[in-house]
Amino acid sequence: MEENKKNINYDCIDYYINRELSWLNFNKRVLEEAEDTNTPVFERLKFLSICSSNLDEFFMVRVANLTDQEKHGINTPENKAGMTPTQQLNAISEETHIMVEKQYDILNNQILPLLKNNKIIFLKSKDLSVGQAKFVHRYFYDQIYPVLTPMAVDAGRPFPLLLNKSVNLAVLLESTKDDKSEILFAVVQVPSLLPRFIQLPMENGQLNFILLEDVICNYVDFLFKGNRILSVQPFRITRSADINLDEEGAEDLLEEIEKELKKRKWGSAIRLEIKKDMEEYTRSILLESLEVDNKDVYAVDGPLDLAFFLKFTQIPGFEDLRYQDLPPQPPLDFMGENTIFEAISSKDILVHHPYESFDPVIHFVNQAADDPEVLAIKQTLYRVSGDSPIVNALARAAENGKQVTVLVELKARFDEENNIVWAKKLEKAGCHVIYGLVGLKTHCKIILVVRREKGKLVRYVHLGTGNYNDSTARLYTDIGVFTSNEMFGIDASYIFNHLSGYSKTPKWKKISAAPSGLREKFIELIENEIEKSTPENPGYIIVKMNSLTDKKLIKALFKASNAGVKIDLIIRGICCLRPGIPKVSENITVRSIVDRFLEHTRIFYFQNGGDEKVYLSSADWMTRNMDRRVEIMFPVEADYLKSRLKNILTIYLKDNVKARCLQSNGTYIRIHPKKGEKHVHSQLYFHAMAVDNSRKIKEIPYIKQLKPRTHIE
Repeated sequence: MEENKKNINYDCIDYYINRELSWLNFNKRVLEEAEDTNTPVFERLKFLSICSSNLDEFFMVRVANLTDQEKHGINTPENKAGMTPTQQLNAISEETHIMVEKQYDILNNQILPLLKNNKIIFLKSKDLSVGQAKFVHRYFYDQIYPVLTPMAVDAGRPFPLLLNKSVNLAVLLESTKDDKSEILFAVVQVPSLLPRFIQLPMENGQLNFILLEDVICNYVDFLFKGNRILSVQPFRITRSADINLDEEGAEDLLEEIEKELKKRKWGSAIRLEIKKDMEEYTRSILLESLEVDNKDVYAVDGPLDLAFFLKFTQIPGFEDLRYQDLPPQPPLDFMGENTIFEAISSKDILVHHPYESFDPVIHFVNQAADDPEVLAIKQTLYRVSGDSPIVNALARAAENGKQVTVLVELKARFDEENNIVWAKKLEKAGCHVIYGLVGLKTHCKIILVVRREKGKLVRYVHLGTGNYNDSTARLYTDIGVFTSNEMFGIDASYIFNHLSGYSKTPKWKKISAAPSGLREKFIELIENEIEKSTPENPGYIIVKMNSLTDKKLIKALFKASNAGVKIDLIIRGICCLRPGIPKVSENITVRSIVDRFLEHTRIFYFQNGGDEKVYLSSADWMTRNMDRRVEIMFPVEADYLKSRLKNILTIYLKDNVKARCLQSNGTYIRIHPKKGEKHVHSQLYFHAMAVDNSRKIKEIPYIKQLKPRTHIE
């Protein structure tokens, strides 16, 4: 038996799932939520929208990258599942066409009829009443017509360079100039700054809407007077949007990224979306002009770009068509103290978002900005909200004369422009803004506050699994820990000195960090579990994270499984590990939870022969996180916090409402309660627990200053 274990080839491609196909499987689970009849209809529409916007990013980055490889003749298999770029692109095309077909089937045959039952109807121009037609006529001339620009395509005017993700109209015309009939072609871009859906005057108690492109289609002849309109067809293109940056050769990183962002709008077209009834002549013009293959054309039965429905679901009223509100609760551990610093001094504090409020994090920075005893604030920023109270507090702190150092990650994909704005604002306020290390994204989440207390300097630290974004903190599940432990304070200082200066990788007191040592630490913990595992008392590992793609870590899990260690993986998105393979992964289970909140926490539990170890991290087990990002993992040492995290993991593993289990064939099966078994809905459980805790606030004083200031005064 031992000899068989040694001879197992853990590099066998049959043991792995292709990354891109695993991601598509995740998006299928998102789409399942749009199909779930137990989900309110507006929320189903949100999931349909999220599925579409997910596909946009997938094509702009992942498909674009594979397409570039294929065009440059790179057709070697990737190292895990052994698929070449061409094989991946073909499989992606097949799977995505099926997915898009299902999207529109759900929209047309389930969601729109339900909206109609609730007197919410999308109309076409031909269906408008006389009063509605008059309204649309005036709206077109007052709000739309002045913005439109018809773009003819002929020998002297080439096909226009159209914006990424823009909806456009392909117009086929017949010219009768000089009594000669001639077929002409033109393009009209649907203005992205105008509302995509237009509310019409209410009639018969119904809330009626019409899409912007439908209005323009109906009036397009006003743009081409003297010609006969043969057809008007919407289409949409998706372009490559990855940034190719030479960081070492860039004299000014901020300026270089600004240049690259401008190029992103005009990358090569990699997907064309059209309506199913588009005639072949128009289709052929678009294919030739955009240089798109037939397999990259998606013909749909409905409006293009379903992502707009996310904004539509925010129309006022109709609360019965949405999830019941689950407002974040005040964290229990902040009760009984006068200031946030007193609370953190008394014990380490864990906050579970979004069930518990993000306000303490905002308040931590706000109070530090105004406290005369605080000398310095240092923080990493990866993604922040549009009007970030944390950024405003940091700017105010600098204006108050404090030493403020902020690492703003300019390369956070699709947040680059937003982060450039914040970086400039912080610099203007007097903050020392740094952009991290060449070739690496700084993805760790950490705040360090240095405070003078009784003649000594005390370091207060916040470490988290998620971004310092007050908006997404209400939508993503994350965990943050506050501590005044001196060892964590020393490590926090090491991190910022390493990021801002020339210091070598330090000898950490508590944390582990990527790109030097984090993967090795995880492998060490897995191997330690193997060493302490016995047939009588087998080892146990629980890992909760967003994605698992790193081959070295997967192989370590295979070895642990083969040694008898029980492994439960809770992975929301991509999972390249194939579970349930005899002698390889038979002791590994993988489950995914897709629900109203985006599962984002990264928790790592190791039984360690009874001396349990629990860690939190900013990193998923992806190769990019281990090799190309600055990440941190930190232990949770207080017994009461370890117990709380174990309980959180236990509830996730018991979820039988929103959990799906990965099979060895790569498919996911939804877990349902067995007969007589109690329904466990993890996200609702965590919120109910937070509500129960918040009721105790009536009995114990809560920190009064937990109302954050949101603007510079």
